[in-house]
Amino acid sequence: MALPVFCNSCFCEPRSPTPRFSLTSCGHVFCEICLQKGKKDECLVCRTACRTLVLSKQVSPDIQSLFMGLDVLCKKYSKEILQVSEFQEKHRQHLLTYHKQKIAKLEESLKKVTQQMQQLQCMKPPEKTTPLPFSSTSRNPFSIPSSKQNVYSSYSLHSSRPSTSETMEAMEIDPVPSPMRKLETPTGPTRLSVITPPQDGRMG
Repeated sequence: MALPVFCNSCFCEPRSPTPRFSLTSCGHVFCEICLQKGKKDECLVCRTACRTLVLSKQVSPDIQSLFMGLDVLCKKYSKEILQVSEFQEKHRQHLLTYHKQKIAKLEESLKKVTQQMQQLQCMKPPEKTTPLPFSSTSRNPFSIPSSKQNVYSSYSLHSSRPSTSETMEAMEIDPVPSPMRKLETPTGPTRLSVITPPQDGRMG
């Protein structure tokens, strides 16, 4: 149901012949007769400065909607709201599709890079580990020899330097001279003395 139009001063309604009604900028409606009684550019109700606009079918839709019924306005604006909602949804879906495609491309690039890294790791030769200078495998002059080395070293010492008892056992000692054995005496030329023995207390 449309809002009935009436004058805010005399409360008359449109009739035949219909007087013109005007709308003020402060939101009041006056008929042409009451509007002429008041001061120019002044509201008859709130006494404030205002501008007036004659109501007709040529006014803007926004002004006409002020006097329309709520059911008509609901149908009108619901249709407009639906159009706006559809437009926004299409716009949102378009943006969402763009981001989905961008994410798919990034995922594909990441997958390719991951495969390349795996191939490079498979083709890479194993790294040679250099032993530390003081590791257990290196020769340390201050390291304690193992038990195996001790056995070998002790064996070598015993074998190279036999003890006195072992030497005595190895030697064949015969305390009694054999009758067949001849005493060996050093032989050689007899000594010749050039000097004659002293005679009469004189040498030579």
